Amino acid sequence: MQAAIDEAKKGLSEGGIPIGSVLVKDGKVVASGHNKRVQEDNPILHGEMDCLFNAGRVGSYRDTVIYSTLMPCYMCAGTIVQFKIPKVIVGESKTFDGARAFMESHGVEVVDLALPECIDMMEDFIEKNPKLWNEDIGEL
Repeated sequence: MQAAIDEAKKGLSEGGIPIGSVLVKDGKVVASGHNKRVQEDNPILHGEMDCLFNAGRVGSYRDTVIYSTLMPCYMCAGTIVQFKIPKVIVGESKTFDGARAFMESHGVEVVDLALPECIDMMEDFIEKNPKLWNEDIGEL
């Protein structure tokens, strides 16, 4: 999870939204990424999507775990379900409850760590950037 948090901080330092993600296969990090919607002017480049893009073709995802600092949205959850990623470990879901029930209804194990560092990072960002945050989650 620390690698995902580091990615979130990197995104924040670039002027973006602080959400990071890491893909682990066979116990090794194979890719990482962070939300780049602002940096690349790309509405679908969420943290999980950037991470999976950076992973390239890994064959089967059935033996992977994806880490994200925030509960995945429906777009990212749909990709997780489509690729049959069996487990998602998230830093928090207090600031955004995302698509947990959707993933679980498709057999994905979801572990919410409720990490204060992730909660504080998102609460601070949302307080300082409410319009950008609402744009990110489709609430404008």
